[in-house]
Amino acid sequence: MSFDVKRMIKFEHNIGSKEKQYRLYAGVAALAVAIFSGSIPLLLIGLLLAGTGFSGWCPAYSGLGKNTCEAGAASDASATNTDENAH
Repeated sequence: MSFDVKRMIKFEHNIGSKEKQYRLYAGVAALAVAIFSGSIPLLLIGLLLAGTGFSGWCPAYSGLGKNTCEAGAASDASATNTDENAH
């Protein structure tokens, strides 16, 4: 597994919709706990999770070439629907 810096700089969406929701919820929860407890590391983790969830782009995923978007699944579903309509 190699880390590609050029791919990391492109800023393409690489987080799927469900993962975006999970990151946003976890980030907001971590921020709330960090504000009341005064934990700086938890505050940074919450900011990172909320930021990546809001933007839909994760720099670590970009560098590793990972993509959890459902773009491929959506195109497969539309191809299936057109095949069903043809019959």
